[in-house]
Amino acid sequence: MRIFFAGASGLIGRHVLPLLIDAGHTVGAMTRTADKAGHLEASGALPIVCDVFDRPSLDHHVRAFAPDLLLHELTDLPDNLKDLPADSALNARIRDEGTRNLIAATTELAKVKIVAQSVAWSMAPGKESAAVGVLEKSVLAVGGVVLRYGLIYGPGTYFERQLPPTPRVHVDTAAVRTVEALDAPSGVLTIVDE
Repeated sequence: MRIFFAGASGLIGRHVLPLLIDAGHTVGAMTRTADKAGHLEASGALPIVCDVFDRPSLDHHVRAFAPDLLLHELTDLPDNLKDLPADSALNARIRDEGTRNLIAATTELAKVKIVAQSVAWSMAPGKESAAVGVLEKSVLAVGGVVLRYGLIYGPGTYFERQLPPTPRVHVDTAAVRTVEALDAPSGVLTIVDE
């Protein structure tokens, strides 16, 4: 399968990408920064340097790659958990505008399945929760799959040495279940530890 992978160099993306390559998929791995392209290429993917907010460039790259499936794992989260409240507007923009841009980039292609990450925990009303709602409604409206992850823990996460509150999921489990979900019918899947 040809997979356009938005967020391939991110937290979950770094764990999902090798699983996709090992499964024999052709992966166009999107990243915002050129300095990550070499690593993506060394992983076996075709690096695509593109910003989700640059609609003409995004449209060009998605259409040129001609995917069967678009996997949306984009986030804009700070490196430090304590900075999360101050930076939540950046992540909300990706969930709202970024999701709409990714879906729009596929509209002139033959049917492209959309699989996108979301969250499994309750959020207080506000921009971030509204953006999650936009993401989920947009993906489901085109027959896609929404992956609601629990709080992610494990190497390279905010929770490397301690367990977060429930719902939660280990990053390796999230990666495996994400790849399994590529064949799921349209709907919402919750990905948490069992």
